[in-house]
Amino acid sequence: MEEVKKNGIYMSVRKEIIHNRLYVVLIILCFLPFMSPAIALFSGLIFSLLGIRHAAFHRYTSQVLQFSIVLMGFGMNLGEVIIASKTGFVITALSVITVMILGILLGKLFKVEKNITLLIASGTAICGGSAIAAIAPILRSKSHQNSFALIVVFVLNAIALFLFPFVGRKLGLSQELFGNWAAIAIHDTSSVVGAGAEYGEKALQVATTVKLIRALWIIPLSLVIAFFQRNEDGRSVKFPWFILFFLFAILIANFFPQLHTSYDHLNWLGKRGLVIALFLIGSNITLGEIKRSGPRSFALGITLWVVTAIASLYFLMR
Repeated sequence: MEEVKKNGIYMSVRKEIIHNRLYVVLIILCFLPFMSPAIALFSGLIFSLLGIRHAAFHRYTSQVLQFSIVLMGFGMNLGEVIIASKTGFVITALSVITVMILGILLGKLFKVEKNITLLIASGTAICGGSAIAAIAPILRSKSHQNSFALIVVFVLNAIALFLFPFVGRKLGLSQELFGNWAAIAIHDTSSVVGAGAEYGEKALQVATTVKLIRALWIIPLSLVIAFFQRNEDGRSVKFPWFILFFLFAILIANFFPQLHTSYDHLNWLGKRGLVIALFLIGSNITLGEIKRSGPRSFALGITLWVVTAIASLYFLMR
């Protein structure tokens, strides 16, 4: 009996060591170019479904998310945003507010968890995965809630990259109109840039600048959600100081441009940190959570995206 007990302890310790090493290897891989946010998230999901989970790593997910968002602020070009805001501010403001309200209403209709609803609505309204990463620490959302919102965004991004240029050409949209449409209706900046580049040089320029304005809405939206968010005991959540640090990073990078090389490195580190956080989020989800919330989350995300795409195109073509 004693021998069996010792063998059991030995196997348990050995299993934990192997899991630790696998986590470390994946985190190192997150610094390599081929490891995109989507690949990192799905790698984490595979880890979790295989039973490879480690609570010690998950403890730091929120901190990694916040730190990454702050560093990504060094990559924002405030000058381009100010120039673009002269023509795109009204369109962007209307789209962000409308999508958030519509997302909340649809979330109630589909009976989706409140946190998942806010994450998907924020990702659709602003800039996909980056917005979700910024909002998640404020909501104190669980890993499965973050995962579902991110999966929805990544899947729809991949579809939009090919679908939008096809629809744009079929409808004969101008370069400027397509650029505005892509910036409003496609989640992540990478897919907006990809779709714009596929459509034309002018479309790419318009899409990129308007998207920059949308990205800055992370700041006011985070503050608004923090203001209304309540803990179970009715008290307000802690103020999201990392959003102010994100703003400071933007201002520093634009008022002291001579250090642009350092800012590029910090922005890169922030993006890689976000990839690591997405891996950790994915690795902490369970099969039961997928079955419970997955289908409704996808229904909400797809419906909100389709309505946003159609409504924004109709508005822009008027």
